[in-house]
Amino acid sequence: MIRCKKKYMPLSEQQIIRRKKLDQLKKIGINPYPSEEYITTITISGIYDNFIDKKIVSIAGRLMRLRILGKASFGELKDHTGRIQIYMNKSCLSMDNIEKKYVYDIFLKKLLDIGDIIGIKGFLFRTKVNEITIYVEKLSLLSKSIRPLPQVKKDKKNIYDSFSDVEQRYRMRYVDLIVNDKVKNIFIKRTRIIQCIRNFLDKKGYLEVDTPVLHPIPGGAVARPFITYHNTLKIPLYLRIANELYLKRLVVGGFHGVYEFSRNFRNEGMDRFHNPEFTVLELYVAYKDYYWMMDFTEKLIKHMFIKFIYNNKDYSTFFKNSFSRISILDSIKNYTGFDIKEMDKNDLINVCKKLQIEKYNNKTSKSKIIENIFEEKCIKNYINPTFITDYPVEMSPLTKKHRDDNKLSERFELIINGQEIANAYSELNDPIDQLKRLQKKINLLKNDNTNENTVLIDKDFIRALEFGMPPTAGIGIGIDRLVMLLTKNKSIQDVLFFPQMRPKK
Repeated sequence: MIRCKKKYMPLSEQQIIRRKKLDQLKKIGINPYPSEEYITTITISGIYDNFIDKKIVSIAGRLMRLRILGKASFGELKDHTGRIQIYMNKSCLSMDNIEKKYVYDIFLKKLLDIGDIIGIKGFLFRTKVNEITIYVEKLSLLSKSIRPLPQVKKDKKNIYDSFSDVEQRYRMRYVDLIVNDKVKNIFIKRTRIIQCIRNFLDKKGYLEVDTPVLHPIPGGAVARPFITYHNTLKIPLYLRIANELYLKRLVVGGFHGVYEFSRNFRNEGMDRFHNPEFTVLELYVAYKDYYWMMDFTEKLIKHMFIKFIYNNKDYSTFFKNSFSRISILDSIKNYTGFDIKEMDKNDLINVCKKLQIEKYNNKTSKSKIIENIFEEKCIKNYINPTFITDYPVEMSPLTKKHRDDNKLSERFELIINGQEIANAYSELNDPIDQLKRLQKKINLLKNDNTNENTVLIDKDFIRALEFGMPPTAGIGIGIDRLVMLLTKNKSIQDVLFFPQMRPKK
């Protein structure tokens, strides 16, 4: 075994062999990484969709399997649309820059490897077992793979040597996409889900916008931010934890409905529902309230489920009935037996002790304790879509007080399959009340030593409200969690191309 420079891992035996092949290719006049365009005439899915016997085709892809049988060989080629069998015969195979008699015995047998990217030209036919196959007449090497792929072997019942280690799959998503065909379909579906939502909102006349990722003030949510520094301005900046305050500025400026697919960043823990960077759809519509937003959200979610999980003929109970609605306090009463509506902080701590909830201490805020009770004892019970409504005011500093009870707020969260999918408000547009509520929230967080989040008051946002913001309904929908739901995945890492990983030693 040889070693590269100290900072690199030692090469495996297979890597050494492939690098030697690389040198041999160059010696016989084959460029292993040519720059010329390779013209294709069809894709693999196009071949299956419109097979014509003896049709001449030119196609490119990755060699996934190779079986040499004397003077004839079978292989499998994969492009971005699928896989197809290829057939190569010694007497008919040719390449540029190599004498025909050496192509099969030298290049194919000794220098070509599984994982290499190749171009092939030939004609279509069916084998004796009726499998569509390309008869290869000309072969081109487009990119040499100097690191072997995991070899996934299949028979009618089992899959062997699969690239299935979860951590490896997340760290090397490029390999995961090559060898695990189903993975690619998840991300294709993710893109189509986002396109579907965008089309739904565009048809309503709402405008897609972009707002800053670098913020002078971390606002719009309570979360620990990532902090960076601008050398020219000589100021700290924060990666966006939420885009809410900027979108509300646009409503102040006169836009009726605005939305953004926002990449947000929170310097907090990771688990199967949380990643430090994540995607949220935020939508704000003027002259609406949270009751309207509940109805609108139900229509959007049903539309997504019909399109991506059920077909239009399969209207299950999920679609026939309206989504359930229950206040957070009633939910806690239902699942714990405790009516906490009039309880003070000490009473809530006693409830936590009786329920064996440990996420609190004497400095934990009342709102945080209520949140912990709901998350520990209630949320998991909501499998069917349910709107959890009317949160206590102290839990919702950016939300209007409830029109029927000023101790509550006009806020809802949509829970599906035991997870929060969306969070929405009748947006607070009273600048004086907003400033008081934010100041109170900061004081509570300062006293809560279980909270390490940075909260600052965005004075420019308050100034914007002072010019007048119309009554507005706003919502944030967690796109990653929605994709998990619609692709039936249980971990957020499965729906992110490159999830954040702990550094490998």
